[in-house]
Amino acid sequence: MTSLLRSRTRTALGALSVAAVLTLSACGGSDSSDADAGKDASSSASPSADESADDSADAAEGPQPDLDAIPDVVAEVNGEEVTKEEFVPIYEAAFQQAAAQAQMGGEEPDEEALRKETADNLVDTELLLQEAESRGLEVSDDAVEAELADLAEQNGMKSTEELLKAVEAQGVSADQAREQVETQAMVEQLVADENGPFEPTDKELRAIYDQAKKQQAASGGGGQEFPPFAQVREQLEEQAMDQETGKVATALVDDLRKDADITVNL
Repeated sequence: MTSLLRSRTRTALGALSVAAVLTLSACGGSDSSDADAGKDASSSASPSADESADDSADAAEGPQPDLDAIPDVVAEVNGEEVTKEEFVPIYEAAFQQAAAQAQMGGEEPDEEALRKETADNLVDTELLLQEAESRGLEVSDDAVEAELADLAEQNGMKSTEELLKAVEAQGVSADQAREQVETQAMVEQLVADENGPFEPTDKELRAIYDQAKKQQAASGGGGQEFPPFAQVREQLEEQAMDQETGKVATALVDDLRKDADITVNL
């Protein structure tokens, strides 16, 4: 996934992408991993726009996904279509991430499995959005713009326009970015409506922090100074919220799938 819209919009499911195109950790319908907690706790800033653009340029020189194999209608969920246009940017971002990981082991990405995972994630996202709509939940344009402005600030940018230009350089249009932010916000509202407000305890935050320290040491980064708990508390709170959102959203999806009419055309 692209890295610019990483923090705060990590998606509950891999497809959300602000879960998938814009951020976030594509957790494939599961809780955000402890590895992500380690990354968040040990780094207080996301990569710069220039660094992300360089990464995208490098990725463009590597293997490319076969988009001809993708039908115009990827899936139908309770009569609503998930289109190729929706599928492609999320799939391309996931493919580039998988390709980078696979190259380390001298392998090629498993495109068939990746297409299925992306389609499943998009189906899950559609189910959640339909459920949110049925409950009368809405996200205002002002809320979307406020979130984009917040993301720009987190990424060291002066304006939303600067953020969107950087995202567009990674192949994601401004409209797609806004739609992904709206989707993420809608899912967060749905989770709050389902589960009530969530406030992580100090014990829970300490557990995430300790796990992050262990992971840094295990990965060979033990020589680097690990930030104190107080310094990364905000990131830890966000990570705890991500985990809770992922857990509740996954349970919702499991329940919604039982009665859903789903056809995947891959």
